[in-house]
Amino acid sequence: MGKLTVRALRAVLVVVFIGTVLVQTSMVWTLVSGNDPEDGTLPLTALRLITVVGMVTVQFALACVGRLVTMVRRGTVFSHAAFRYVDGVIGAIVAAALAWFAVTAVNAPGRRDDPGVTLIMGGIGVAVLGVALLVLVLRTLLAQAVARDGLAVQLRAELDLVI
Repeated sequence: MGKLTVRALRAVLVVVFIGTVLVQTSMVWTLVSGNDPEDGTLPLTALRLITVVGMVTVQFALACVGRLVTMVRRGTVFSHAAFRYVDGVIGAIVAAALAWFAVTAVNAPGRRDDPGVTLIMGGIGVAVLGVALLVLVLRTLLAQAVARDGLAVQLRAELDLVI
């Protein structure tokens, strides 16, 4: 990965992180200050709390991706240390899907006339879980690459002994 690509990716990560912090701050400020422009009903409060939790999952995933980008830049991504960050991304995606299912559950009672919205929202949650499965497959590929890299080092050492 080139330096320009790494810098661009880091810039995107920073912008998204700042955006999530701003969203969290506005949600918490609205809850704490009591200056709710809406009527302050429980579903709206619950949605705001779920949004704050959802933003934490995004921030955690961003931190893990940032560490992986650093490992790629240093050429150390094919190591066992990378698994911790990939597992963190998978966990964050699953947590985000659970937060989305919570939003769907909070939103569902108001959609009795149009249950299609709830079904679509549930489908989006399943799609997010599909992304977690995709990252799990990529983790398996990383595990295979780490194993092959270790085998290559071992075979090279044996070849050096023979020569």
